[in-house]
Amino acid sequence: MLAVFDRTVAKSPEGLRSPGEDGGTGAVALPKEFTAAREGAVVVNLGKDGAIAYTAEKQNPLVPRLFGVIDGIFCVLEGHIENIPTLKQQYGLNKTANEVIIVIEAYRTLRDRGPYPAAQVLRDLHGKFAFILYDATCHSTFIAADADGSVPFFWGADSQGCLVLSNDMEIVKRGCGKSFAPFPKGCFFTTSGGLQSFEHPLNLVKPVPRVDSKGQVCGANFKVDAQAKKESPMPRVGSAADWSSQY
Repeated sequence: MLAVFDRTVAKSPEGLRSPGEDGGTGAVALPKEFTAAREGAVVVNLGKDGAIAYTAEKQNPLVPRLFGVIDGIFCVLEGHIENIPTLKQQYGLNKTANEVIIVIEAYRTLRDRGPYPAAQVLRDLHGKFAFILYDATCHSTFIAADADGSVPFFWGADSQGCLVLSNDMEIVKRGCGKSFAPFPKGCFFTTSGGLQSFEHPLNLVKPVPRVDSKGQVCGANFKVDAQAKKESPMPRVGSAADWSSQY
């Protein structure tokens, strides 16, 4: 799977882009390269906001790749969720709902003033997964990886500030040069809130520069800072709570 987002939709966090790094071919050509190299690949053009590409070929049966779209919300997910029956009941979904439908519905619940913060919603997803979601109505993204980092998932920033995400490290490197890193496990990224940890929602997530064998900085690994707490308190729970800034 692959997603390329313009910086106006998904601004890459500070530290992901290596200082002075101009390597990589740029993100614009990546969807075309992706389809050329993978039989049966599909590209969903998101206009000026970017593109999402995926293929059902050569996937691990233990972590299948799924794509779905509902009411302008696009989602591609790799992996599986173990507690599907519980989540179907929680979100009022029918028996045919799969992992992608559950993630879309969870996001839509958050967007439309759901009763839980995003961190709690993601902790309720038990399994091995990484997903990329784009909401065409709000021009926003919602991206996450499970707490164990079970599914290979990488992200990077190209020379124009576009954010690139893929389960294929090589394609991220082609577009972003050295400005890439594994997507941090147990974390989620949103257009409105940037990178956050759903495992430790009260703590800040900070970049730790990665250094290659030549001593050069190559992007950053993002880790939870156990000493740094967020300045703003958690939103209150109740009928007046508005979670729109948390998705």
